[in-house]
Amino acid sequence: MTTDHSRAASATVYGLIAARARHAPENLALVDGDRRLTYAAMMARADAIAGGLHQRGVARGDRVALLSENRLEYALLQLAAARMGAMVACLNWRLAEKELAYCIDLVAPVLVVASPRHRDVAQVAGGGRAVLPVDGLEAEGSAPFVAEPEDGYIILYTSGTTGRPKAAVISQRAQVARMCALSIDMGLARGDGFVAWTPMFHVAGSEHLMSTLLLGGTAIIVDGFQPDAIIDALEEFRIGWLITVPASTEALLERLKARRPEIRGVKAVGCMADMVPAAVIDEVTTLLRAPWVNSFGATETGMPPLSGDLIAPGTMPRNLAKQPSVLSEIRLVDAKGQDVADGEVGEIWVRGPMVFNGYWNNPKANADTFADGWFHMGDLFRRTPEGFEFAGRSKYLIKSGGENIYPAEIERVLLADPRVADAIVVRKADAHWGEVPVAVIARHDDALDAAAVQSLCRAALAGYKCPREVVFLPLDQLPRNVSGKIQREDIERLVAARAKA
Repeated sequence: MTTDHSRAASATVYGLIAARARHAPENLALVDGDRRLTYAAMMARADAIAGGLHQRGVARGDRVALLSENRLEYALLQLAAARMGAMVACLNWRLAEKELAYCIDLVAPVLVVASPRHRDVAQVAGGGRAVLPVDGLEAEGSAPFVAEPEDGYIILYTSGTTGRPKAAVISQRAQVARMCALSIDMGLARGDGFVAWTPMFHVAGSEHLMSTLLLGGTAIIVDGFQPDAIIDALEEFRIGWLITVPASTEALLERLKARRPEIRGVKAVGCMADMVPAAVIDEVTTLLRAPWVNSFGATETGMPPLSGDLIAPGTMPRNLAKQPSVLSEIRLVDAKGQDVADGEVGEIWVRGPMVFNGYWNNPKANADTFADGWFHMGDLFRRTPEGFEFAGRSKYLIKSGGENIYPAEIERVLLADPRVADAIVVRKADAHWGEVPVAVIARHDDALDAAAVQSLCRAALAGYKCPREVVFLPLDQLPRNVSGKIQREDIERLVAARAKA
């Protein structure tokens, strides 16, 4: 017997959250300072915003570009788009105007929306497009609920090795799967809350907030890293996963020790175990009586594929081998796409329902990253009896305070200046940020000094991408391979040696 079951078997972000609202309409959904919305009130406002988008010509598959700090309306707009099968392109307000302009043009939005704080920048970066206020989108009536599981609902930007951001499309199917992985791998339950303090243009902000709503929990929105606001939330709400990043963990720890709050309970804490001192993990987990999340994921995959391990409270971890998510298939392969033996290093390839739908308007990147029916992460691991051990990055990446920085972005700016003969950017370990970028430059003009380099970078790049240190070397002292390419690993060792000297 043949049946058309596709509609009955579908699951969408809006549909499932609407179901939570019908089941428990008076439960608290969103908290933003003094503003609080129940599930019923949240859905009513999201539907009104969807009506406003519909009246302004937004339809299924369209993009709405959003430049805003963390605020209640950010989540409402995403939920409204999810109803319509439209996508919110979440712009990084840390970027320079030219970078933002590129990100906006890339997705060709029907609308550009901004908060009052970022409206002026949005008007410049928008290239003449009208900019609508994020808190003025609601209208009478609503929009049709036409979303399908494979429709994108948010676009998150991730840097590329070419030095230009790529726009990763997260589908409704992927979001639902990521919620399932988060719940299973971390032991989260229905009703667990989440403090959304990391920027909502990041996967850790938007994705995990929406997962919380899918689980029927309360999402507490905080405008950036505010330790006391985060601790206030820990005292009032039962939090499932308390996210911290390397640059914020120790500052939060100090406030926790100073305040000694009565915490209602945390199921899991932290991320990026590889970049956090073992002693800090020990102290934080002991204080919160919660395990540390020993995971490895990406914007393109969410917390998976390696989100199946929690470091027990009060542990000084010696081995950070990771375990697969229950929703992930994993291969480790060599340069020819052949599986490597256990103990050998290979690039991690992933398959699972949480994988994104590709990069918007980037067919070459999609062809490369999805070859052979797997998503190629570009990261290197080895499989051991203890699990998957991180071995490096096949595409050199700097992770600074939770932000991804690709050297090509900075090198492109440096090499465009006629005073620069050649340049390369490498990472250097940093006690606060985890890693920071260092520029190594050969000059045509000796008048080019570190201050001029910093000024050059600040004019074109977000502040966190600017080199924290500038090293000048004669052109003939840049180590190169037989094809003339500068040896990045040799430069990195040189920078590390200078730091120890």
